[in-house]
Amino acid sequence: MTTTAPHLATASPLTFPPTFRWGAATAAYQIEGAANEGGRTASIWDTFSRTPGKVRNGDTGDIAADHYHRMREDVALMAELGLTDYRFSVSWPRIQPTGRGPANQKGLDFYRALVDELHAHHIRPVLTLYHWDLPQELEDAGGWPERDTAQRFADYTALVAEALGDRVRTWTTLNEPWCAAFLGYAEGVHAPGRTEPEAALRAAHHLNLAHGLAVGVLRDLVHPSSEVSLTLNLAAVRPLTDGPADRDAARRIDALANRIFLDPVFRGHYAQDLRADTGLLTDWSFVRDGDLEITSRPIDALGINYYTPTVVAAGSHPVPSPWPAAPAHARFLQAPGPRTAMDWPVDAGGLYELLTRLRDELPDTPLIVTENGAAYDDYTDPEGEVHDPERIAYLRSHLKAVHRAMAEGADVRGYFLWSLLDNFEWAYGYSKRFGMVHVDFASQRRTPKNSARWYADVAAHGRLPGVNCDQPGLA
Repeated sequence: MTTTAPHLATASPLTFPPTFRWGAATAAYQIEGAANEGGRTASIWDTFSRTPGKVRNGDTGDIAADHYHRMREDVALMAELGLTDYRFSVSWPRIQPTGRGPANQKGLDFYRALVDELHAHHIRPVLTLYHWDLPQELEDAGGWPERDTAQRFADYTALVAEALGDRVRTWTTLNEPWCAAFLGYAEGVHAPGRTEPEAALRAAHHLNLAHGLAVGVLRDLVHPSSEVSLTLNLAAVRPLTDGPADRDAARRIDALANRIFLDPVFRGHYAQDLRADTGLLTDWSFVRDGDLEITSRPIDALGINYYTPTVVAAGSHPVPSPWPAAPAHARFLQAPGPRTAMDWPVDAGGLYELLTRLRDELPDTPLIVTENGAAYDDYTDPEGEVHDPERIAYLRSHLKAVHRAMAEGADVRGYFLWSLLDNFEWAYGYSKRFGMVHVDFASQRRTPKNSARWYADVAAHGRLPGVNCDQPGLA
């Protein structure tokens, strides 16, 4: 006879508000494929992935999850899983192949059809304008380190807003500008693969400027009730010890990971310690008069992407590094605990820390968890099932962290699981699976994993089951 521990038997569900938004997220280059169809031209990720040695196994996004051709099937799957919202990105080179000039109507037609299909299934479209797929021609002209790229982004925003502003009510300007700037231009592990720390700082500012310009365009062109937002992958930075050297290392990383975006967007300045830390690299003359009034145009919500915390100690970090001016002052360590297939520690406390920090620093800004999830070594068993208890445990712990933050006053409006589908995972190619739906990339067959069914049940009832109500071993 099996008995249940008293503290498990009395566990009760955690309930979310009826208006809470339950979604999943994707990105255009990671799922669409059709790289050379419908007038689309190369992005920096097409070029990068086709460069030998840049992406694991030489994988590219040429086909990816073939969403371009299977869009209706995928939307029907979202509806089956009970999603209220779908966060997707628009491919800039599909809309504006050279990064300049008029819109490619075939590209816009794809997104018109996607949005219409979502509405037909009562799923709210959440549109991201930029998820790293800069048109290659703009990179050839200098990319994000060049100021003109910000204006090009504003023009592109106008094309999308004019086409979809009557049917999309949630708009996100940029996804994770930190990755675009620092992984792409400082460490070189993401497209376009440059290792130029000063250029990365210029890129960060021009991404902030692009965001602000896009906010102005959206306010002019989309429906007045629309929500305009920005998504940041803020770091939950923890010093290894409470010693002054470790705390200073954490301060430096916090400035480069978090405040380099939060301050210009919400406070209209760049912090003095950030400028001082990077003073040997740049004099910040790329910040011109009037820029910070543009970057700090008000937004309606802030998206938070979170996967794992950042533990920092004093010391040296190998070069090249994504942290300009920090390698001589900071080294990074793994938090304890279980690991995902990315070798990232599972630590939901970091998400709670971020949400409560933002509650205190930005009390008037609604928050949305726009990405959270985990990669595991998933496979389809002989019965056609994909058992992923580790992912369910991951999601449970992070949703509990969201609920706890909300109970303590954080204004969190929704949660988007990353990702809807297994996909092209950037420099890891197809070797890492984040999806709640398994994709057999040879046949393109979709198979919802056990986590998808679990998440669908949570979304349908708006509550996280008590431990005694759920699968064993997932507390």
